[in-house]
Amino acid sequence: MTAYELAQVNIARLKAPLDTPLLKDFVDHLDPVNADADAADGFVWRLRSDDGDATAIPVFDDPWLIVNMSVWRDTDALTAFMYQGRHREMLSRRRDWFQRVEEAMTTLWWVPAGHRPTVTEAEKRLLHLRAHGPTPYAFTLRTSFPPGAAGGTRGEDRSATSPA
Repeated sequence: MTAYELAQVNIARLKAPLDTPLLKDFVDHLDPVNADADAADGFVWRLRSDDGDATAIPVFDDPWLIVNMSVWRDTDALTAFMYQGRHREMLSRRRDWFQRVEEAMTTLWWVPAGHRPTVTEAEKRLLHLRAHGPTPYAFTLRTSFPPGAAGGTRGEDRSATSPA
């Protein structure tokens, strides 16, 4: 039986460049929040560049977007981290730093234990969520699916072509 871990990606559209006064509090809190994530129960991995965070990693070929991607033991571990401590404080201030966007900017999916998702993989999952809503291939915390429900985790969403 395959063991699974939960991958998550969220992207955000900046209101200003990262090196401006408007984003100073956000940038100043990146390292401490990332350290909290690294130490959190159920944390497995996070995307990072040589600088230690993912702010310089391009997503959707848009310089105004930043990406955060990580892998967790399960939805409970991710939720516990998201809504406590410094991350909760940062989440409550997101409108200070990021533009409000109508389309989905966050998605989750199950990966085989040990798999580290790529930005391209995350972009595909997010686009799928935007086009089809939550499915086992790409879902949200509000509408989640059990591990292995998609029938595959690296290919296309088989549930989109399966008979209902």
